[in-house]
Amino acid sequence: MTDVIAPARLSRESLGDADAVVPPVRIVHLGLGAFHRAHQAWYTARATDAADWGIAAFTGRNGDLVERLAPQDGLYTLLERSPSGDSVEIVSSTASVAPGDDVHTFVEALADPRVAILTLTITEAGYRLAADGGLDRHDELVREDIRLLRGGMNAATAPATALGRIPVGLDARRRAGAPALALVPCDNIPENGRMLAEALHTFAQLVEPALATWLTDGVSVVSTSVDRITPRVATAELADLGSVTGWIDAAPVVTEPFSDWVLSGEFPSGRPDWAAAGARFVDEVAPWGNRKLWLQNGAHTLAALLGGLPGHSLVAEAIDDRLVRDAVDRLWDEDVCHLPDL
Repeated sequence: MTDVIAPARLSRESLGDADAVVPPVRIVHLGLGAFHRAHQAWYTARATDAADWGIAAFTGRNGDLVERLAPQDGLYTLLERSPSGDSVEIVSSTASVAPGDDVHTFVEALADPRVAILTLTITEAGYRLAADGGLDRHDELVREDIRLLRGGMNAATAPATALGRIPVGLDARRRAGAPALALVPCDNIPENGRMLAEALHTFAQLVEPALATWLTDGVSVVSTSVDRITPRVATAELADLGSVTGWIDAAPVVTEPFSDWVLSGEFPSGRPDWAAAGARFVDEVAPWGNRKLWLQNGAHTLAALLGGLPGHSLVAEAIDDRLVRDAVDRLWDEDVCHLPDL
């Protein structure tokens, strides 16, 4: 009788790469989740200088990711699904993972002079903004964080919000004399760079005026337009991955072939060669973001609304319906009349 060898859990050792050099941490990320791993981490892993750009990733709401990713050395499977077939790759740009509420480790990482970039995927709600786009000073958690940090900006504090934790790390960086840092919000919010810069400056003015002054030269805030669909991984897909790859992955990501990343702003301490993976660096991100919102998000919304009428349960089914597709084509024809050429 032939012995059956059980698949091993994904790790550097199971890949025969136990002695590989982990890339040094030069990026800190807040909001570790499926989108970040299919997007910014994937672009970083595909950069020509990926060996120089490791990511220290901190979770957002999904704290169990640490328990799933840490035993895998931060590695995970990216399953790209398309009508022409599936492709699988292992993404290895995550050098370390930690819970988002581990403020001490987050502050320590952000104060490291070797770190050049802080990226964010904390969702629109995570920025705690008011209707006018500024920091919501009436938000209960924001008010509590301001009260807490007025008592001392140090790693022993435990702010509840992302915009409460970031100033603590930036103030530690200021006091350490570390070089300027690029802040890169990667949430699907128009003018996300301007919004983040203004909210942080308001927060800093309220808790530590010296930090507010330092922000002028100590950080550069980059605006972005981002896109890549990352649906929830189904149980059946987990089984498929095991049979295809031969190892067990507790934290895989499923995504589409299409991805988009447009960035506008300065990186005073350097950045990975994201352009080699398809990212675009432009003078003004708004025209690109508008095209995405009008053409892609608009079409997705229209297909979702119309697709339910004949009984489709998925947008993928709806877009194959001739009547729905004709409506999307008409929407696009009208949109392009009002959008600039790029």
